Amino acid sequence: MKKWIVITFLIALIAGFAAFFAEGLKEQLPDPASANSYLRVHIRANSNSAEDQEVKYKVRDRVVAYLTPIVAECETKEEAIGKIGSSLDGAARVADETLKENGYYYGARASIRQEEFPTRVYGQATLAAGVYDALIMELGTGEGDNWWCVVYPPLCFGGGNCKVEYKSKIAEIVKKFFG
Repeated sequence: MKKWIVITFLIALIAGFAAFFAEGLKEQLPDPASANSYLRVHIRANSNSAEDQEVKYKVRDRVVAYLTPIVAECETKEEAIGKIGSSLDGAARVADETLKENGYYYGARASIRQEEFPTRVYGQATLAAGVYDALIMELGTGEGDNWWCVVYPPLCFGGGNCKVEYKSKIAEIVKKFFG
């Protein structure tokens, strides 16, 4: 009987922590129902061949590294769009260089435009399906499987003095409890 009381207490405690954490995260994220709150990024591979998919991830890593310091200090989505918009040629150049370094010469194009996205989960955040502003990077034909994430708020781009802050309430409570 004692076991069941302890187990029930632990389950209730974990559920309470989860609810507390989820509520804290909800307060920190823009309204997920509002596509106007987010700037997404979409990198489309040339094809679904293993080689094109592999180089897509290399391009992703280099483009994210290039754009991170550019958007790190942005305080609004509009500011992020402006800074990325003025850096599109540089982002495409980084992608082209990465492709060429890996033996691909089909080129890359970058633009900011509105596109339809399906529902997507990023850790604890869920973005509803809808039309979003997005940085679109097409490698070659852009007909292969793609990678996407969120530029603003920075769910994929770290660093800088971003206003959106993600914290673990459970970790904070445990740290406070144990000093």
